[in-house]
Formats: sequence, C-alpha cells, structure tokens
Amino acid sequence: MKKEILELWPELMWIKDEDLREKTAKTWELALSKSVLSVEDLNTIPFTLLCGPDLKVSFMAHKRCVVHVAYESALKMQEFFKDELPVNMDYVVAGAILADVGKLLEYELKDGKSVVSSYGAYLRHPFSGVSLAEQCGVPAEVCHIIAAHAGEGNLIKRSTEAYVVHHADFMTFLPFKDRLKV
Repeated sequence: MKKEILELWPELMWIKDEDLREKTAKTWELALSKSVLSVEDLNTIPFTLLCGPDLKVSFMAHKRCVVHVAYESALKMQEFFKDELPVNMDYVVAGAILADVGKLLEYELKDGKSVVSSYGAYLRHPFSGVSLAEQCGVPAEVCHIIAAHAGEGNLIKRSTEAYVVHHADFMTFLPFKDRLKV
C-alpha cells in the first residue's frame, strides 16, 4: 500500500481483512492515476458540486466523516441488535472509503474550480466507482455498496452495509444541500 494512500485514508487500517484493505487502497491508487485531481486537490475542492461555489467543506473532510459515521453506526447496530442483524464491518469501512472514488473521474478543474468532467457527464461516480473497484478485485459485496450509496441505489435492494453507508453519506450531505437561507 502506498504511503500517500494511507496518509489520505488512515481508516484503511480499520479493515481487518488484509486482502480487502489492499484492494481498497489499490482502487484509490488507480483512480488517482486516471484523474486530473491530486491528493492536494482532494483536500481543497468542495465535496459536492450541488451546494454552490461557497461550500467550504472539502472532499476529504466529507468522505472521512462518512467513514466515521458509518463505522460508529455499524458498531451501535452490532451492540444493540447482535446476531439479529449481522453487519460486516470490513465491508462497511471499505464501502464507505470507496463510495465516492468515482468522483475522481467525474470531476475536473477549470479555472481553479471543480466542475463535472466530460466523462462525468456520461457516467456518475457510482458507476465509475464500481468499474474502478472491479478492476482491483474488490468483492461484489463492496461494489454493491459503491453502486447503491447514491440515488441510483433506490432502484435496488440494499444490503445492511449499503444502507449504513448510504445513510451516513446522506446525513452528512443533505444538511448542507437543504440548509435554510435566512
């Protein structure tokens, strides 16, 4: 695993399955190799293009928050529901880390601002994210989380882990999108 990826994603170490951890990291390496965005860009560009140009929350601040919210939520579900609702913690963490990896292909920079790329005009990040992950051997259970984390997931039956990541993502996005202008 490249040092740069581990610095970007210290949460990778929460994935106990070494093979899944490596495949998750390799997916980020592949995405960065195909992207015009750098690691530095990920720490400065806004996490979404849907909230206007004044949004100050960076891509990485949002993504890491999603991973933490998903992880803590899954832990609480295990604590309270025990075997009634099993949760694969490695899938939750890997899926949360990879949910927006496709945005590295969906975005580009123009005049210092992030915009939808020509690639992104045709394929949203859940699709490109699954493609990148499959190229790196990420298992179907985690690819399902990537595919189902956004609105596209409303058309399929989500796994428990996909619900956790989906809701962690939206609960850390919708307040920005929907906040009242006073």
